[in-house]
Amino acid sequence: MARPSSLQYQVTGLCAFLFGYFELRIGTTAPNSKEVLMQPVYKDLPGLKSHTGIMVPKILLVNPPIYDFAAYDFWLKPYGMLTVAGYLRGKADFKLFDYLDRLHPFVATQKGLESDRWGRGRFFCKKIPRPAALGALPRYYRRFGLPRDVFRSFLEQRGPFDFAFVQTTMTYWYEGVQEVIEDIRSVCPQTKIILGGNYVTLCNNHAEKLGADFLAAGTNLEPLWNYLGISPDPKQPALWEIYNKLIVGVLKLSDGCPFNCTYCSVPKVYGGFKARLLKRSLAELQLLCELGVENIAFYDDALLFDSELVLVPFLNEVLKRDTKVNFHTPNALNARFVTRQLAMLMVQAGFKTFYLGFESDSLQWQKQTGSKVLRDELAQAVSYLIFAGAKPADITAYQILGHPHTSVGELEATMRFVRSLGIGGMLADFSPIPGTPDGDYCRKWVDMDEPLLHNKTAFPIILLGFDETNRLKDLQRKLNRKLKTQD
Repeated sequence: MARPSSLQYQVTGLCAFLFGYFELRIGTTAPNSKEVLMQPVYKDLPGLKSHTGIMVPKILLVNPPIYDFAAYDFWLKPYGMLTVAGYLRGKADFKLFDYLDRLHPFVATQKGLESDRWGRGRFFCKKIPRPAALGALPRYYRRFGLPRDVFRSFLEQRGPFDFAFVQTTMTYWYEGVQEVIEDIRSVCPQTKIILGGNYVTLCNNHAEKLGADFLAAGTNLEPLWNYLGISPDPKQPALWEIYNKLIVGVLKLSDGCPFNCTYCSVPKVYGGFKARLLKRSLAELQLLCELGVENIAFYDDALLFDSELVLVPFLNEVLKRDTKVNFHTPNALNARFVTRQLAMLMVQAGFKTFYLGFESDSLQWQKQTGSKVLRDELAQAVSYLIFAGAKPADITAYQILGHPHTSVGELEATMRFVRSLGIGGMLADFSPIPGTPDGDYCRKWVDMDEPLLHNKTAFPIILLGFDETNRLKDLQRKLNRKLKTQD
């Protein structure tokens, strides 16, 4: 079983990545509108490029490296940044540098970084000293992503740029963002650096200290468009074509979540559930297929909610068009909404891996944190999926490790219950998120004003101890091995 990335519970409560997604909630002007735009901020900057006589800004897109104890490519793509760039398609000259692109020519020269059959795999990494805030933890610390000098050479060859969009995701990954800012300032000092995403939204005061020129916090991007002096076109799909080679893509059919789980930041960042336009989602799917994508991960926080209005029409079109791709659900499906008919449709349309959010078998814990999924609902969902043709080995239930309101005994009982269903279990390390009830409660153990201490590897060790954390992880591996042996 491939390990999940470090994105669990920071944004969706279950893997999230949601990866700095920028949501648009503004009125916009059509591309051919004759409306006069405000004077753009790049008026006197160098690096403008002419396309068919029209002057457009040159914009660099950067997905930073990761500084962490562990990271794994669990269908990770900078979807938020690509979405914003897509809305500006044809209105800027874009260049991309994705530190986490495992199809980059440099990665091909390294051993052991091959993708599995679903497009997941290990990142190139190097051991580095632990930062002072995490110095007491007995774990190796690493920098994941392409080497720093590869980016600096890219800047020297492709620059200068008018603007640089830098994706931020996990709050405790800001060291990678800081590195990117330093190198852009050094090689392309005139470039205006723009940060957006979850770190900026959840830790705005901290993000201000990194030295960017503009912070796009929250979901209202009207200030960003004013800063750029460009009117976006929200009908456009994400700018996937900017990659030289692509085998993995991402889709979202909706934004937000109808639940208010105490450990999750989605309500704080995105608010309630909102469906996207079906036409736009299908256009993005078509674009990904035309680019050769074989595996698509849904980044929705509530993919199955209102399925008759959102997911079902989408999948019916997938079948109607005879689209051949593999769908995956790293952000966790809500088992409560899995019906026999929906399970059949999902399997028929190409869903290959099913990650179910369970968190805990404790009824008291469920009531205390939001009552999202109960044990009977999980069991029923599993039976529907297997009946529909899903392989038990491809069904996994997430359980939270290191939540302050979960006892070790409750976690072990949850792990064994999941095992009794004949499916795999995966421990999702708890990350305390600022501004959430559970994150605020964790101030008893860590300084929540230091984002490094939101780290999902660190907090369970701080709460339970190194040996106990490892024992529980070993137990989960043992239970999963027994399942494979019986299969």
